[in-house]
Amino acid sequence: MPKDYSRTLRIAGQIQRELADLLHNELKDPRIHSITLTGVEVSHDYSHAKVYYTTLGSAGDNFLTDKGLEHSTGFLRSQLSGRLRLRVVPQLHFIYDESVERGMRLSQLIDQAIALEGSAE
Repeated sequence: MPKDYSRTLRIAGQIQRELADLLHNELKDPRIHSITLTGVEVSHDYSHAKVYYTTLGSAGDNFLTDKGLEHSTGFLRSQLSGRLRLRVVPQLHFIYDESVERGMRLSQLIDQAIALEGSAE
């Protein structure tokens, strides 16, 4: 395994934990609620971080959440600078994670196929 494997993953995990705490306890934006961080990917030079999230709301709520996260990126980054021991705090890029929805849709399709197979016999 590459040498930077563990450091990059540790930094990504720390960013995810700290952001989850900030979103839950510090951020007062009403557009951001019931959000779950599903993962963080940090670039090799630690200058950028892709933060994947999912919400329990509808597509309209997801749009508002995206705008709220985009608006609060500066605040979150400044708060991270006080919590992390990094020379450079990465730029945060929030990306909606559709894998949960895709998984639910696939599960429904499998259930339908099983039901059709059972009724055909």
